[in-house]
Amino acid sequence: MQRKLEDRSFLLLLLVVTFGFGLLILPFFYAIFWAAMLAILFAPLHRWLIRRFPGRDNISALLTLLASLLIVVIPLAVMMTMLAKEGARVYQQVSSGEIQLQALVDKARATMPVIQELAERFDIDLGNVKQMLSQAALTGSKFFATQAFNFGQEYLQFTVSFVLMLYLTFFFLRDGGSLIQLLIRALPLGDTREMHLFQKFAEVSRATVKGNLVVAIVQGTLGGLIFWALGIKGALLWGVVMVVLSLLPAVGSALVWAPAAAYLFFSGDVFKGVVLVLFGFFVIGLVDNVLRPVLVGRDTKMPDYLVLLSTLGGLSLFGLNGFVLGPVLTALFLAFWQIFMEEFNNNEEKSISDEEDASGG
Repeated sequence: MQRKLEDRSFLLLLLVVTFGFGLLILPFFYAIFWAAMLAILFAPLHRWLIRRFPGRDNISALLTLLASLLIVVIPLAVMMTMLAKEGARVYQQVSSGEIQLQALVDKARATMPVIQELAERFDIDLGNVKQMLSQAALTGSKFFATQAFNFGQEYLQFTVSFVLMLYLTFFFLRDGGSLIQLLIRALPLGDTREMHLFQKFAEVSRATVKGNLVVAIVQGTLGGLIFWALGIKGALLWGVVMVVLSLLPAVGSALVWAPAAAYLFFSGDVFKGVVLVLFGFFVIGLVDNVLRPVLVGRDTKMPDYLVLLSTLGGLSLFGLNGFVLGPVLTALFLAFWQIFMEEFNNNEEKSISDEEDASGG
């Protein structure tokens, strides 16, 4: 009786202390999460360096960390800085009247009379449309300008999280194997199950980060180049926006080039509009349809529709970090249920069949 009371008291205090520690590190969750993602993503390079430099774990981890900075971290930081800078510039141009979207509707009305006829038929006031377009452009560009200002305001917090992420990445790379073994010993799920879940977490994380980023960068680059070739203003801005939106499977890049094509049609540049539509469908869209299933769907072993749903759900719950968290949580959900069906349902079916054999015998 005394032993049972002591065990229950210990387990209760264990839960309380663990919960308190979770609250303690909660403000740094995303720094820890992205440190783990970088360690998982560059684990193959780290293992190769360990083989090249046996006994020099610190040097191998440091070289891997530098590679992650050059390949992933610095390019992403530059891209987001460009996005904020270009958004602030467009906001200033719209506010000052240098960019007048009201002229778009007037030009479309003059070059394509059918728009005026359709507007009258459906009782659409083109004056309100002009005002809505102007307000939408102002709101969108103001958002980027505001984000740039907020980034400046929260620069200290960002710097602390960034440095913490790099610091943790080094130790996750160097001590990752021992940390996983420690977790396997601590978690009461069974070593085989825990190894399966850790492997699934690593596979999905690596595939999601690697695949989505490659697809997004390729689509954004192609989108920016076609915008520049067609003479659309702000090609750099829209290319970076397309990189961000391309994290959404199937529909992301089209949220940029489709309205741009409509703009060209309404402006009377029918040839450029046709070129952009064809390029969007058969080049930018082909990248999504070919690369994403190969880089993401195949490695995660999830169907395309589930990748899309989990990505959208993750983005709505966790913001930009959700493009990884969503598929990872979905993959873990599937892995848990797979273990349950293999271990529990099979045992139940086996017991039923044994009873049937016994009764038949």
